[in-house]
Parts: sequence; structure tokens; C-alpha cells
Amino acid sequence: MIEVKIRTGAIEDASLLAWLAEETFRDTFAQYNDPADMDAYIAESLTAERFAAEIADPSNVWFVAEADGEPAGYAKLRAGAAHESVAGDRPVELARLYARHRFHGEGVGRALIDACFEEARKQGAVTIWLGVWEHNARAIAFYRKCGFENCGATTFILGKDVQTDTVMSRRL
Repeated sequence: MIEVKIRTGAIEDASLLAWLAEETFRDTFAQYNDPADMDAYIAESLTAERFAAEIADPSNVWFVAEADGEPAGYAKLRAGAAHESVAGDRPVELARLYARHRFHGEGVGRALIDACFEEARKQGAVTIWLGVWEHNARAIAFYRKCGFENCGATTFILGKDVQTDTVMSRRL
């Protein structure tokens, strides 16, 4: 295992987060999706300007993982209303969690999710929930290992493609 450090993301990280998001999103989903849909989603949703706005929103907390001195992944925790299938008290959403492909299996994902659990508890949350693409078996297995259970489904729009995400939650 390598040394993983987690820090809170700041406005100055907007470009870094956009770069990390595009790389990890393409690595995770490009082989399964139409390139035009991927490009459209990235151009709209994974820009430095979009990240800056989301970082500035006080309902979001961002984390950046660094491993051996280089960016390794990121996560976003978002306070607010939960998906209708989430039954737990005072929920918070794990809205994003990605590790760069070369760091898979090195503890980056675990360090990020632990930081999210800690922050959620600080916020007074009792339940944490997420949506994950129904065909992302690696991520689903990771979340189950971290104590999440399926509780519903929702849709995710990727370009022109309507996809199904599994909604998972766990008690903190």
C-alpha cells in the first residue's frame, strides 16, 4: 500500500478536480458508452467552472486524495434531500467518489470514503446514501464492502442516454 493523504478541496482545486473527473469518468465508463454521450456529459458537467460553483456551494464538501505526492482521486459529500428510496434519518449523499485507475486497490477509495463518513458524522448525519451505475460491478462491490445496501433505483442522463443507477445507503 502507498501513503494516501486526504485534504478538503478548495476553489483553487477546481481545475484539478475537473481534470481528475474527466480522467476517472472516461476510464470508468468510456468503453461502455457512446463517445458523443461521454463528450456531451463531460463538456457540460465536468468543467472547472462547474467545479468552482459546486465548491463554493456550502452544501457540498469536497475531498482530494493524494498518493505518493500526486492526485489520486476525489469525493464529494452533499447535504440536502435524499432520494425517495432512502429510509434512514438525517441523510447525506456521497455524490461522487473516484480514484484514478492506476491507484485502484491502493487504499485511495477507502481513505476517501472514510473521510466522507467522518464529515457526515460531523454534520450530524445518521444515514449516507449514493447512486451508482447498475453495471459498475467494481464500485458496487466496494460500496457493499463498506456497508452499503441496495435500497432503490434512479435515472442518470449521459448525453442522450438514460441509464439506471442503483441507490444504496447505510447507517453511520
